[in-house]
Amino acid sequence: MGMAVNLAAPHIFLPTSSSITVRKQYNLMYNSQNFFKISSCSKFKNPIRVINCSKVSTASVSTEKEALLPLKVSEINEKCKKWVWKGYTINYFVYPEINNDTSNPPLLLIHGFGASIAHWRRNIPILAQSYTVYAIDLLGFGASDKPAGFAYSMEVWAELILDFLDEIVRRPAVLVGNSVGSLACVIAAAESTRSLVQGLVLLNCAGGMNNKAIVDDWRIKLLLPLLWFFDFLLKQKGIASYLFDRVRKRDSLRNILSSVYGNKDNVDEDLVEIIKKPAEDEGALDAFVSIVTGPPGPNPVQLIPKITLPVLVLWGDQDPFTPIDGPVGKYFSSLPSQLPNVNLFLLEGVGHCPHDDRPDLVHEKLLPWLANLPAS
Repeated sequence: MGMAVNLAAPHIFLPTSSSITVRKQYNLMYNSQNFFKISSCSKFKNPIRVINCSKVSTASVSTEKEALLPLKVSEINEKCKKWVWKGYTINYFVYPEINNDTSNPPLLLIHGFGASIAHWRRNIPILAQSYTVYAIDLLGFGASDKPAGFAYSMEVWAELILDFLDEIVRRPAVLVGNSVGSLACVIAAAESTRSLVQGLVLLNCAGGMNNKAIVDDWRIKLLLPLLWFFDFLLKQKGIASYLFDRVRKRDSLRNILSSVYGNKDNVDEDLVEIIKKPAEDEGALDAFVSIVTGPPGPNPVQLIPKITLPVLVLWGDQDPFTPIDGPVGKYFSSLPSQLPNVNLFLLEGVGHCPHDDRPDLVHEKLLPWLANLPAS
């Protein structure tokens, strides 16, 4: 679901209730920017649109739910396909499987930290009414390979995305990402020289693969020695295994998910299983440690100005990992007044994973934006 700040890992596998000590370490490691609240959302001078959940028509929301129910996780799993990339097997999904209408660009959905294709189960049926929708499990997540000893990086995931567009989609597409998946989309769009990307949709974008990314904030820099010490601890196999075993327990996952969702009703058994099942695969622990302790990757502050494509930013204002008043959120909130290609909407009462937390609010802004994209 998606971790400098990131802090972009909504579904980070760490316990929230079983141990005060572990919880403090977790908060330091993955939510360090929350120690330093900078300003209240109401003080922003930039043109941010706020979508208030309570003001959304219940009739339209209920109609959407009745018309198109989420895809079943079992259906997604059964219909997934395999693609071999650099010798690794990558899991992906396309819906509908046959669509001869090429008037609209295809969409490629990229999950965040710890999540997978099924995290988009509430969105795919709506989007597929007008678009061919692809979704992919990044290397190290979901049902994709989790190679032992692999050095994960943001650049690797961005390269995977571009190669997938080139080899499987074969048309310019709109990238839609959540959390660390958003940052991978930003890197792919900034680096693409093949006109593969037609637009970007960023849902609570991460500042880096982990907390060692710095977005010009001296207070975060003060924490770096502690973060490096945490990296050292996680590289001890016994400590990492103990923590990982604790977090992937069903109750721990449910508590973590509840802490990052504004709409607690959507923290259901399907969601818990979506996160839990891949975490039990061989190689999942290695992936977790590599991602948390690896280099944070390219910084969105340097990348976004290079992108001239249309960009839609949707941000849940109740996100504890990348809060709108933290360094990453403040940067993105400043973009509409600086870059004409960027639109941003703040979603009130929504957490780190807007597409699954309040899909109705996301679709309300995403669908008109997609409909108004210039032709490729």
